[in-house]
Amino acid sequence: MNHPPPQPRDPIAWCVAMTAAFLGLCLVRLTVPSTTYFDEIHYLPAARELLAMHKWINREHPMFGKEMIALGMWALGDNPLGWRIGSALAGTLTFFACMRALWFASLSRFATISYGVLLASGFMLFVQSQIAMLDAYMLAALATSFWMFAKAVREPEHGRRYMIAGGIAIGVAMGTKWNAVPLALVPGLTFFAWRLRATGWRFVWSRRGPPVPGVTLLEAALWLGVLPLLVYWATFAPAYFFSVNPLKPGGFFAYQHTMLALQESVIKPHPYNTRWWQWALDLRGIWYLYRPIDGVQRGVIMIGNPLTMITGLVAFFWCLWAGVRGRWDALAAAILYIFAIGFWVIAPKPIQFFYHYLAPSLALFAGLALALDELWRRGWRWVPVLFLAASCGIFVWFYPIISAAGLHDGRPSYIHWMWLYSWR
Repeated sequence: MNHPPPQPRDPIAWCVAMTAAFLGLCLVRLTVPSTTYFDEIHYLPAARELLAMHKWINREHPMFGKEMIALGMWALGDNPLGWRIGSALAGTLTFFACMRALWFASLSRFATISYGVLLASGFMLFVQSQIAMLDAYMLAALATSFWMFAKAVREPEHGRRYMIAGGIAIGVAMGTKWNAVPLALVPGLTFFAWRLRATGWRFVWSRRGPPVPGVTLLEAALWLGVLPLLVYWATFAPAYFFSVNPLKPGGFFAYQHTMLALQESVIKPHPYNTRWWQWALDLRGIWYLYRPIDGVQRGVIMIGNPLTMITGLVAFFWCLWAGVRGRWDALAAAILYIFAIGFWVIAPKPIQFFYHYLAPSLALFAGLALALDELWRRGWRWVPVLFLAASCGIFVWFYPIISAAGLHDGRPSYIHWMWLYSWR
């Protein structure tokens, strides 16, 4: 008799433990600095106006992220903890959802755990989880949508409910920042291409075949297309009730053109303006903070872990190669990266910043985790273990300059971490 195929064991305990550790790390000095810094100066006033339902400001972005910041302020007060607790929780959800998405996509324990290590030590998600900006909320919704879609594919007996949850998450992501739109298209396009390949000309009404048997293409269009748009519209509900310049009934569609015009109107040169290839090569970041504050010199620089950022590009090309040879999980990571970074290659937005690489980095690290898993399976286990240890070591070295720790050497102390002159 043939032996049953091996059934990999779900690393859910690892995922929960690592998520708890990441949340604990995010909570350290979450209230430092005690005053607003970087783009908090835009979003906190908008959240205050939202709480008062007075004046609608920061109108160039959708509303969900500002609603979440306002919720934290309502719950914990208009103070640093209230401002940033939502970002810490959203970043933690991103961390957990990413690991779960890769697990359901790959069924690899080592790739899943490696992904968590790479995300935690990659600088970018950690830094963004400690500041009251919109990006952490967008990432959390995007990661949740891919978690739900991967779970629907892996567990089709409950696929419909997971697709509905994923569609809601897509709408929330778009309702936070428009940066989510390119990746929001991926689940629907994947369903279409996969079903077309499996069923041929019957793809429109057929319930058979992958990615989710029992769900037709028309139904998938409802959950992954129509539902996200309805959720996106629902995130604007408070805008109809501002006492000053509210959104008028019937004015929703016209306002989308207004938002686009506002985003494209920012053309004044900015010292931190960069392009996609500089992000990919980790050549230029952003100083979120560098000044004496709360009694000591402090700094927060948004850059990527130089080890994982550069090797991630190598892993991306491996994912493309492995994908065309039948590794669907690797192909998915490569496609997500192409969609995420490709948007910024063609985007008409004249002023772009390094934090726009946050979403592409999630896909990049997924591909890197799969590449490390391939080495693990081939028996070269010391290589991925040493690599992950080195990534954590670099994170520890850079921790003071990405976490607003006290820098007791005064203003020149940042030089210790400036491996590239362009980081200064």
